[in-house]
Amino acid sequence: MSFGVMGVDFEERVNYERLRKERLERAKAQVKRYNLGAILCFDFDNIRYITSTHVGEWARNKMQRYAILPVDSEPILFDPAAPAKRKTSPWIANRVFPAVGSMRGSIPPEVGMIEKVADSIVDVLKKHKVADLPLGVDIIDIPLMEALSKRGVKVVDGQQAMLDARIIKTKDEIELLSIAASMVDAAYAEVARNLKPGVRENELVALVNDVLYSLGSDLVECVNVVSGPRGAPHPHIFSDRIIRPGDMVYLDIMHSYNGYRTCYYRTFVVGKPTKAQIEAYEQAWTWLKNSIDAVKPGATTADIARCWPSAEELGFKNEEEAFLLQFGHGVGLSIWEKPVISRLFSLEHPFKIEKGMVFALETWCPSKDGRGAARIEEEVVVTETGSERLFKFPAEELTCCPIY
Repeated sequence: MSFGVMGVDFEERVNYERLRKERLERAKAQVKRYNLGAILCFDFDNIRYITSTHVGEWARNKMQRYAILPVDSEPILFDPAAPAKRKTSPWIANRVFPAVGSMRGSIPPEVGMIEKVADSIVDVLKKHKVADLPLGVDIIDIPLMEALSKRGVKVVDGQQAMLDARIIKTKDEIELLSIAASMVDAAYAEVARNLKPGVRENELVALVNDVLYSLGSDLVECVNVVSGPRGAPHPHIFSDRIIRPGDMVYLDIMHSYNGYRTCYYRTFVVGKPTKAQIEAYEQAWTWLKNSIDAVKPGATTADIARCWPSAEELGFKNEEEAFLLQFGHGVGLSIWEKPVISRLFSLEHPFKIEKGMVFALETWCPSKDGRGAARIEEEVVVTETGSERLFKFPAEELTCCPIY
């Protein structure tokens, strides 16, 4: 992070006008590249990318709010808070309309809300003279897809176009990702101060939520705390387990600042670690460091995946069972964006790494004495010659928390 989080007159920090402009330009370019007449977005992250608007996480899974970006035109937003958007979002105020929808079927079909949504979409397509061209859609309810088909609309996959628009991050996006990471740096400092015997996993979840929201997070998507024997195999969920002396404890903190996410693992040990615990951590760090060193423009996801052990080496039957353990994924407005990196497919289907990509790399290694596992993660920005790490909380050595 280069500067502070507040807007000031004496430094250029995040330039939100530039952010809105550059994101929209990239989305427009992909609509044209994919030969779409328009793209229809229900995915909240895509809506935010092209309209720079937000309505809160309560509406994310309602399939009620949508945006349409016709080729060579400006986005149109259908929003449940349309009157407020006209007041607070001047860059799109004259292109915001009310949205009701079926709320994923909660409104009875006989009311006809799906038909109204389909008609509103077709009206936009006709107005922009693209009704006869393919309509890219990111996610969609089956009844709406059927309604559009009945109206002669050719629905095709639009998610790839949006992911391609979002894959190279702008200067302002990288700054927002860095600010989000700095908040998790602070959360981990509090975890280290409070991690001791008698604390429960869910108490650490509450602690992290308090730190992040106090610092300005707009969503704490997930805090997983995994301690002791729960660490192997990875359960991907926290519990109410009481932490004991000698436990290895790893956390994954996913949150967003102005929409931009973190996926941020760190591992601790309560008291003095065993030899096996130290070896597990050192191995996880070696795998991770090697994969970070492999990141540079022109390299591929296969080069990164080769730095990690096979599923069989970790004691799993196949790469499907080990999926997410030795893993990489793009990070931006979503936790998972392009490129995704895994031995499951990256060795046979390599994806080229380019400057400006931001992705997370994560490794996992169980302790041979059965006393937990190590889990570490770094987010990297691809630079002209290699990469830059966004996370600042120490990772090179296992963090030991004293017992007192």
